[in-house]
Amino acid sequence: MTAVLVGELLVASAAELADAGVDEPRRDAQLLLAHALERDRGWLQAFPETIVEPEAHQCFTTLLECRKRRLPMAQVLCHREFWSLDLKVTGETLTPRPDSETLVETALSLFREREAPRHILDLGTGTGCLLLALLSEWPSAKGVGVDRSAGTLAVARENARACDLESRVSLVEGDWLAGLTGSFDLVVSNPPYIPSGQIAGLEPEVSDHEPRQALDGGADGLSCYRIILSDVAMVLAPGGLVVLEHGERQAPALGALAAEHGFDVLEPARDLAGRLRCAVLRFVTGW
Repeated sequence: MTAVLVGELLVASAAELADAGVDEPRRDAQLLLAHALERDRGWLQAFPETIVEPEAHQCFTTLLECRKRRLPMAQVLCHREFWSLDLKVTGETLTPRPDSETLVETALSLFREREAPRHILDLGTGTGCLLLALLSEWPSAKGVGVDRSAGTLAVARENARACDLESRVSLVEGDWLAGLTGSFDLVVSNPPYIPSGQIAGLEPEVSDHEPRQALDGGADGLSCYRIILSDVAMVLAPGGLVVLEHGERQAPALGALAAEHGFDVLEPARDLAGRLRCAVLRFVTGW
């Protein structure tokens, strides 16, 4: 393999990524090369004249080809940071998004003036990002994460171990609340909420490479909410709260659905772009 300099490789690879339709080709090229060299992006900018050794060049080429096929960066690099936690990501898991940190912030704010939750339930836990983030903030809490995919739960288990939270996490293979018992002070979920007919029109990183069962919310995007809201009151502790992530325009429909199942919608929460992103629900006793 011909010797190549860091700066030259970045320019050439960014052009390849741009030709492949990648949104931020230079940034992604930097992240991939930094990973292959076990350096940070600042080092790449400081030492553009450094020769890339053959082994690192081969590693980078492999990563670059994956990204050109529009695999999400988190899958290419096998990890993603969420709430300062470094989490493993695979093709079996939904990539944690910054917008989902809105749910974590919302949940934390709900308990600032009251006792922290002791028992947390995360429905459709995926990588475990929501549950692990909350447990990292509440040292006395324990949590249960439910997912229908054994492969996904294996990733969540690895993440719990890596975050030193394994002793406070129970992971259950199941379909939402089916067969689940317990009493939870807080239930959180980022369920599939994209309408089935819209998935094909999403960017290839999502439509072609993320697990469809983590995306597909049925014809109107609300199918999973109906299942959750039908049963979740049975596992809520007195005064317990439910926090659900939802799509940008789904707040009114989700609020109406929640009311049909005996819940008050306490407050909406907006994401980093100012879009409605989470609903906070409280069950009306005696409904």
